[in-house]
Amino acid sequence: MATGIELIVAAAMCVACPALNESLPANLIQLSDDGSMSLSPEMPIDVEATDAGLDSDTPVETLETIINKKLKLREMRDWIKGKHLRIATLEDYPLSYTEVLDNGTRIGHGVSFQIIDFLKKKFNFTYEVFVPQDNIIGSPTDFDRSLIEMVNSSLVDLAAAFIPSLSDQRTFVYYSTTTLDEGEWIMVMQRPRESASGSGLLAPFEFWVWILILVSLLAVGPIIYALIIIRNRLTGDAAQHPYSLGHCAWFVYGALMKQGSTLSPIADSTRLLFATWWIFITILTSFYTANLTAFLTLSKFTLPYNTVNDILVKNKHFVSMRGGGVEYAIRTTNESLSMLNRMIQNNYAVFSEETNDTYNLQNYVERNGYVFVRDRPAINIMLYQDYLYRKTISYSDEKIHCPFAMAREPFLKKKRTFAYPIGSNLSQLFDPELLNLVESGIVKHLSAKDLPSAEICPQDLGGTERQLRNGDLMMTYYIMLAGFATSLAVFSTELIFRYVNSRQEANKWARHGIGRTPNGQSIKPSRWLRGWGWQRLDSGQKQLLGTSTQGQNVTPPPPYQSIFNGGHAAVAADPRHRWKRAVGQSNGVLLGNDPLTDGGVRRLINGRDYLVFRNPDGQSQLVPVRSPSAALFQYTYTE
Repeated sequence: MATGIELIVAAAMCVACPALNESLPANLIQLSDDGSMSLSPEMPIDVEATDAGLDSDTPVETLETIINKKLKLREMRDWIKGKHLRIATLEDYPLSYTEVLDNGTRIGHGVSFQIIDFLKKKFNFTYEVFVPQDNIIGSPTDFDRSLIEMVNSSLVDLAAAFIPSLSDQRTFVYYSTTTLDEGEWIMVMQRPRESASGSGLLAPFEFWVWILILVSLLAVGPIIYALIIIRNRLTGDAAQHPYSLGHCAWFVYGALMKQGSTLSPIADSTRLLFATWWIFITILTSFYTANLTAFLTLSKFTLPYNTVNDILVKNKHFVSMRGGGVEYAIRTTNESLSMLNRMIQNNYAVFSEETNDTYNLQNYVERNGYVFVRDRPAINIMLYQDYLYRKTISYSDEKIHCPFAMAREPFLKKKRTFAYPIGSNLSQLFDPELLNLVESGIVKHLSAKDLPSAEICPQDLGGTERQLRNGDLMMTYYIMLAGFATSLAVFSTELIFRYVNSRQEANKWARHGIGRTPNGQSIKPSRWLRGWGWQRLDSGQKQLLGTSTQGQNVTPPPPYQSIFNGGHAAVAADPRHRWKRAVGQSNGVLLGNDPLTDGGVRRLINGRDYLVFRNPDGQSQLVPVRSPSAALFQYTYTE
């Protein structure tokens, strides 16, 4: 505790101290206990140069300019006190919207009118709110009943809305020099069931990679075949027999499926070709297996439409607000979205006159699959309200909570400001205050104050559970169906060709006789005909191929014992013994008494003894001589 002497000394020392400045800085925005904004008293206009923050060397003209500006602002403040302003706005929730009271008075809400209310408190004016009849911003080609028409014709003193700064409207209104924010229009769409990058068997590689793999699969087989042929012709090496084209193609396919091959090349160049394809397939399948595992477990969810170019290339239907910044950015030639103008002509673009964003979301996006383009504050509020409603339906299922997804890339970016009539001096009075609000972050805070800090319904919901769906295995089903369908088509083709060939062969046998060709050569029926017990229709009667067309005049071969019997007068008269006519004098041993009529030629065929006879039809008949074979021959034709 200070003594009396210390207090006397302190008081004596403070006599020379300057007076304490208790005034606050000029234009300081203060928040009261109830959260409302207020301003500190302003400094007087007649200040010295040093007090104004200027050096002693500052030119007199600069100081006079500042003083004149201060004087003009004071005069404007005096003029606007008690003034009643007419303010136009748009129904653009949550940035600006209105409410009509029971007495017919329209009052404004939203961020725009929170700013207006702050200006009202500072400059002490009153205002009334008007909305254009069509609730549109307007353009030179869409001027009637628009916001810029009201401002241009001075029906209102100010347009309090977040108006995008478009080039064509600059000739009708004066935009504020202070940019309230840089508006971003975002796309909202139905949340797809799977990522746009894919989640099935084709997901690990992009489209062109699969195309090149298919081309290599089709080309490597013929290339290997051609190189083997060229190598053999150039070197004359007979040790390496060239493989057929089918074998080369099957080797390429089998290596892709990691199957072995029966081909064993001898030449070093051919071995290098085979090894090169094996190395390529090993690396390719390793990458595919690793990427497939990553896509099924750690893949990042992406949307099918992320940019304006996606909408344009895929001709996707989209909807936006009628008379908003998106429509005029598309219809205006020198704006960034003018390339979408043809989509309006082709009815891919819809501009809704409904100001209720929830209605547009449900009617166009949920029911018809459109993409909804809206500015970011409106999108965030709309999705948050939809999320709260759906959470009452299901508390834990995120797929029900978030049926919509929002693209990350902006569809359109434009600076947004207030608008004044051309020649109005309100901008000089209001714009510095707006700049203070923007630089302090108050405007940004007001735009997002009703939203939670967490992102609402992000693209990737972040679920940890990942069970395979039928969609993930759909390509497997397609491959199985394609394989079975191809095999069925090939089998049907085989049946058709066999049927055609059998008809041709049957007609040939019917024209030239059984077992004979037009040039006299002997033929046998095809395995197809023998397997199916070939039959031909002739006047409604079925007849086996082995049956003679002349009736039952073809006898079976003679008994084995009769071949060596002599005295054949009765045998010669019996037509059944026509088998005993000898072939004639040729290489072999003749058996029998009369070589011209009775004998046969004994031949050694495949290490076995046979008697060769010629039957009446001109065909040679073999009769086995060995006892076991002869016994079987006798049993076959006699029992």
